[in-house]
Order: sequence, then structure tokens, then C-alpha cells
Amino acid sequence: MSRTDPPPGQYQRLTKRAGIPGEQRAERVFRGIAVSPGVAIGPVFGTSEPDPVITRHKIQAADIASEGARLEAAIAQSRKQLTKLRGRLSVLPEESQSEIAPLIEAYLRMLGPSRLVRGVRRRIEETLLSAESAVMVESEAIADAILDQADPGLTAEDLASLRRRADEILEIGRRLVRNLTRAPFRSFAGLPEGAILVSEALRPADAALLDPARLAGVATDEGGAEGHTAVMLRALGVPAVLGAAGLAHAIRPGDTVVLDGSSGAVVLNPGPLTLLSARRAVTAFARERQKYARLRRLPAETQDGEPVELQANLELPIELPLVAQSGAVGIGLLRTEFLFMNRETVPDEASQAESYRAIVEAMNGDPVTIRVLDWGGEKEIEALSAAGIVPEISDTNPALGMRGIRLLLRRIELFETQLAAILRAAVAGPVRVLLPMVTNVAEVRAAREVYERVGRRLRRRGERLPEKLPPMGIMIETPGAALSADALALEADFFAIGTNDLTAYTLAVDRGESDVAALYDPIHPAVLRLVQFATEAALRMRMPVSVCGEMAADPRLTPLLLGLGLRSFSMNAAAVPRVKQAVRAVGIDDCARFARRVMDQSDPEKIAELVSGFGRPRMP
Repeated sequence: MSRTDPPPGQYQRLTKRAGIPGEQRAERVFRGIAVSPGVAIGPVFGTSEPDPVITRHKIQAADIASEGARLEAAIAQSRKQLTKLRGRLSVLPEESQSEIAPLIEAYLRMLGPSRLVRGVRRRIEETLLSAESAVMVESEAIADAILDQADPGLTAEDLASLRRRADEILEIGRRLVRNLTRAPFRSFAGLPEGAILVSEALRPADAALLDPARLAGVATDEGGAEGHTAVMLRALGVPAVLGAAGLAHAIRPGDTVVLDGSSGAVVLNPGPLTLLSARRAVTAFARERQKYARLRRLPAETQDGEPVELQANLELPIELPLVAQSGAVGIGLLRTEFLFMNRETVPDEASQAESYRAIVEAMNGDPVTIRVLDWGGEKEIEALSAAGIVPEISDTNPALGMRGIRLLLRRIELFETQLAAILRAAVAGPVRVLLPMVTNVAEVRAAREVYERVGRRLRRRGERLPEKLPPMGIMIETPGAALSADALALEADFFAIGTNDLTAYTLAVDRGESDVAALYDPIHPAVLRLVQFATEAALRMRMPVSVCGEMAADPRLTPLLLGLGLRSFSMNAAAVPRVKQAVRAVGIDDCARFARRVMDQSDPEKIAELVSGFGRPRMP
């Protein structure tokens, strides 16, 4: 935001109307990452957490037992704190409870016989480190090992997952160290109503202590859009900006802040014009939320009555409240990798079935599409390595190596266990099974043979299953799959077009590689032709087909995808209302004509121009 100096006299009138003192410090604008939408205006409440005093030192061999006892006491204290925090969840909104509760359970598991605790004990006993030094060294080593798996071919979702896992390890390490050194934790005592919380960082456990009814907004120096804290703040419905570097050190008592959780701007000591603009933005955002709330209850259909299915992607169960808020009618892509992360053993059939069943039941009759494990060499999953299922060292090029359905067909026992768990959960509601990284017909046939064999075995065992096995579909995310879509449609029950990988493989571009990231273009004519080919192959077979990559979440592309014949979209939950608005603003005939114009083009820039101009009145 920016302002110009008002005429003499107007400054005082505007200042008085805005309710701030007549004398102000200079307005400063900080830019961060928008993580929770909304505009907030209020006084700052600064809070910090004193750093624990840690001396990395050696101990005597005679002190090993006493250091071990200190560690056990810190573990017990940490468990007590987390259990108390879990008990407090009942005062939070239901969405926030669903967000933080599984994370606390994960923290508690890490305080048990985990890799972290075993490693700390080993460092105390074998390297004679003090307990706090051992915790710091071991937690940082495990977090670094997780982040070292961030191969350039990693998708944004997988990279975010790695960061979350590393943060979980570091968070438990911090808690143990604070308890070992008796350093105080962050306090929110005295937080006034309507204040904006400003701090260097905010962890998920801190966010669980916030009262969204009293808090206007949150801004921090550190953090990102995909971490647990960001998801927690979105679940609380608190406008928030993370990663606004330097903000926490710039504030003073009595300062006022304007925070825009949609743009990522934080204005410290706003001038009167900025304040008035912000107040208008608060009103506009409130109206927009009301509009989207009404939209949630309206059907996703075009102006001429064509129904469109809008579903949500789900990476972690803690995101279920966001799915419910979005108005999505099911989960179009449930990534199951979360079940295999942060554990030392592969989850058994019973534990997987319980997890899938909980998600299916939470959807209350809406369909859930469960993608079986899509492990690739870039994803470090300790349980798979420890079991000898995957190598500890990644492939040289994991995007082209042993991943997805290739791995599952090589390790049949892993595949059978997951399929059995999904089938057992399918009695709780409508389920579909999705195969990742399919490239040829033989893979689908082999997978179906395993699928049906597992179904027969479960029936013989007396398990209650659906009368008919749930549909088994495939991801279309390689040019090979898209170009063989006619043949694959004879074997699969449905298609899900994954446009992220399809774009990367088609254009040989890694979005994470800065030198070529600009070449990553989902509306490149080659990508669009592959989407069209796969869609038409499915439609000829009267088979369901959806799109579940980032293209599905972009409302600018909704008319084009509708015009190509797609009627099912799966996206991150936050995008559902805007895509629904785009659906309800167009007619199918107009979309079909528009798609024909686009597909006649071979110039990516011309396609981008057409997409940007769709719906705008033409000049005479």
C-alpha cells in the first residue's frame, strides 16, 4: 500500500477519524507471504521467546546415567505439556481442533521410542555429549537428512511435505532443549482484544494457544505458506502474513499495523489514507466472504445448467476442515504418502485401513479417490528404506526411475497391503483407487490382477467389502500415457489428468530450477493437445475423466478446460470457491467455441493472450 500526503488540515481530520494519535512515526511497508486471507487493523502485540542458553560440551563417562535421567525428565515434561495442550483444544473452533490434534499426536509419538530419542541417547552414551547438546545435534542431523532429499525434480507439494517433516523434528528438539535448560516458553498473557500479534516466528503449538475471537491478525518474520503453522492459522480464520523479514525488530509499543493476508503486505504505522483504504478493504473482504459463503451452498453448474464436479486434493488429514469449508463435493486426490512418513516401519494393513476409513467417514458420503503410494527416489521415507523396499540412495534421475506403479508392481507385498486396507475402508463410503505414473497398458493389467486377487482373499477371510470392487483408475501424467489414452481407456475405469507432471515431462522443464522455470507453461500447445487427447479418449468410452493439477485450480483456465470436455476438477481446497464462481459465469457453448480458437493456435503467447481476454468485451 502507498499514500500521498493529504492537504494541510486534512491529515488531522483523517487521523482523528481513524482513532490514532496525531503524531506518527514514518509509514513502513513490509512484504511477506500471504497465508491466511483477510485484512486486519490494530495495535501490535510483540512477543518473543528467549533463546535457551546451551553450551555444547562433553560430559564425563560417570555422568552418562545422570544425563540420561535429565533427558528422561525432559521427555516426561514435554509429554505433559503436549497432553495439556491437547486437552485445551476443546475451546478452539472445530476446524482448528482437527488441524492441531493429529500434529500433537505426531509430536507425542516422536517422544516415544523414536529415531530421534534413540539417536539422542546414543550420542549421550557414545560421544559423551550433554543431553541438550545431544538433542540439538541429533534433531538438526535428522532434519538436514530429510531436507537433503529435496531433489531438483521434486514437486512443490513434495517439497512442502519434506519441510513440514523437518520442522516437526526440529520442534520436538526445541521443546526438549527448553525443558532441559528450563528456558521459558512464549507467552501470550496480556494479549489485548483486537491486537495484531507480531513475532519472529510462530510454531503450531503456539498457534493452538491463540484465541481467534480476540486476535485481529498475525505477522511473523519467518515461516511459509505450506507449514503446519500456516494451515493452523487458516483453520483459525485469522488473517496472517508470514516471512515478513525485519518486522518483529521494527515494532515498538503503541504502533499500529495494517495487515493484508491476501497480498502479503504489512504496513507499520500506516498514514491516514492507508488506514482509510484498509478500512474499505476490511469491508470489501467481509462482503467477499459472505459472497463465497452463499456460493458454497449453490451448485457448481454453468449458466446453461451443465453440472460440474469440484473436488479437493488432500495431502494430510489435518486439511479436512479446509475441504469442508470450501464446499468441495469429495476428495479427488488423496495422497497416501503421509502414512509412510516419520515412522520407522511400514504401516500394516490394519493401521492403514483405520486411517483411510477415518477420512472416508469424515467426507460423509462424498466420494474419495485414494492414490496408492507414489514413492519416487526424491522422497526419503525411512520406513521403506529400513524394510529394504527402496534403496537408501536415490536414483540419479528420480523422475525417470523406479517410482509410482513401477515400484508397487516390483514390491507386490507393499501394493497388496495398501489395496487391502483401501478395500476394507471402502465400506465406510464411496471410494476409488488411483494408480500413479502409469505409462503402458501392461501396468494397468498387472495392477488389476493384483487388485482382484486381494479382493478375493479378503472375502475368503470374511472381511466385509463392497459388493463390487471400487473403480480403479490411472493418472495421466506422462506424454506416453496421454498418447496411449485410447488403449489405456480400455483397461482403466477412469482417468485423472495430473497436469503438473504432464507439463514437466512434456516440456522437459523442472519448475524448481530457476534457470528454466520460466519455460514451465501448462498452456503450452503441446500440453494442451495431450490434455485434449486424453480427455477425448475417455469421453469416447463414456468414462469419467478429471483434471487434478494446478490447471484445475486456476479459474482463468476453467472455461478452456470446460470447452475441452472436462466436467470434473480436483484442486487445493482454497481454490474451490473461485473455480465455482468461474463455472457459474460461463456457458458451455461459449467455452467450446473458445477452446476451438485456442486449440487452433501454435503460439504460446497467443494462447496466453486469448486466455486473458476471454469474457472481456471486444472493442468495435
